[in-house]
Amino acid sequence: MLRVGNLEKSIDFYTKILGMKVLRQKEYPDGKFTLVFVGYQSESEGAVLELTYNWGVDKYDLGTAFGHIAIEVDDAYKACENVKKLGGRVTREAGPMKHGATVIAFVEDPDGYKIEFIQKKE
Repeated sequence: MLRVGNLEKSIDFYTKILGMKVLRQKEYPDGKFTLVFVGYQSESEGAVLELTYNWGVDKYDLGTAFGHIAIEVDDAYKACENVKKLGGRVTREAGPMKHGATVIAFVEDPDGYKIEFIQKKE
């Protein structure tokens, strides 16, 4: 679960830039929050990401315990090109990791959360 400061910007990032789908969304007026679940496939078939928007809160301190979300992609180079073309932010271009041969890249969502692309091995 990620707490987000602007729900529409976050939904746009995860759907339009990363290609996920909104799987379900529900508002909780008594609790003053909205939950949106996004993913590449249905919740019964794979992992999904829960976006939590607490009404009226537009920024969070990301803390030091959280690292990043990792997503396996066919081609990290093309994934980075696509993110930039769609207006997203690439913070580490695709290339081999520092102490290995796996090709990785990092992008950042509108709230500053890091997403790592890990290229599938052949």
